[in-house]
Amino acid sequence: MNRPLIAVTSGEPAGIGPELCLKLAGWPGEGRPVVLGDRQLLQQRADQLGLDVELRDFVPGFLPNPAVDRNILDVLPIPLAVPAQAGVLDAANGAYVLALLDRALAGCQSGEFAAMATAPVHKGVINDAGVAFTGHTEYLAEKTGTPLVVMMLAGDTPAGPLRVALATTHLPLKDVPAAITADLLERTLRILHADLRSKYGIAEPRILVAGLNPHAGEGGYLGREEIDIIEPVLARLRGEGMQLSGPHPADTMFTPPVLAGGDAVLAMYHDQGLTALKYATFGNGINVTLGLPVIRTSVDHGTALALVGSGKADAGSLFAAVTEAARMAARKKT
Repeated sequence: MNRPLIAVTSGEPAGIGPELCLKLAGWPGEGRPVVLGDRQLLQQRADQLGLDVELRDFVPGFLPNPAVDRNILDVLPIPLAVPAQAGVLDAANGAYVLALLDRALAGCQSGEFAAMATAPVHKGVINDAGVAFTGHTEYLAEKTGTPLVVMMLAGDTPAGPLRVALATTHLPLKDVPAAITADLLERTLRILHADLRSKYGIAEPRILVAGLNPHAGEGGYLGREEIDIIEPVLARLRGEGMQLSGPHPADTMFTPPVLAGGDAVLAMYHDQGLTALKYATFGNGINVTLGLPVIRTSVDHGTALALVGSGKADAGSLFAAVTEAARMAARKKT
């Protein structure tokens, strides 16, 4: 009955987010999800999919009875700007999508919610609405006044948990080398190290650091970023007691023998790390924003417009995101 409240934003209304959220009805797992979204939209999707879900307006302080709430979904209603059609994007609802995030964030900052988990949004339609938007990670950093956050994806594999953090996120590949500075790497590693301790309970985190270039630069013949930037940062932080290895060649870093020596990986750019992560964990992987003053997790997939209304969308990643958010919230209390 004291399960932490998790604000779950239902995301892009034309995408699979609303129907994935409906599958949280009667949630038997860790935490207590509260879905933020348009009540009529959620009801329409439930009817379309033939789901036996009863929507109940969220009331702060109300304690549900799990024994009788097997098909009930707590909803914090936020109205659409215009009716949403499944699979059809509409820039008129761009502000609605951001309103979901703003309300969840406000609830986390006030203590109303212990954490937030986010369903997928469509970056393009938000930009079409006139709002410069590169992703949840950057948006929440700006809203909280956090100078640097770290995007990390995580999931379970047969060999154990895999966690991959990124030094740079949504940048064109041609801009990555200039973005990899000593200051950025040091700050990123400090955030990753601190949150592995506080949010994951790992007392002495072991971090595997990728090189930027093929073969980690091959002694400077394939690039000097490893020699000039990455290696000096690692040496300096090792001197403070951090357990850092690398820079590792990215093409062998994700092999089992190397991964066994670390609790998390720091990749230099988006596809360097996330291709391997998603291959290994897609369907149950999650996105975690490190460095924020609130706990935020997310699904590791997009809006999947082609699947909307088919009943084929897999809610495994959302389930994992809610579970991990609840676990982080519980660790924060201890």
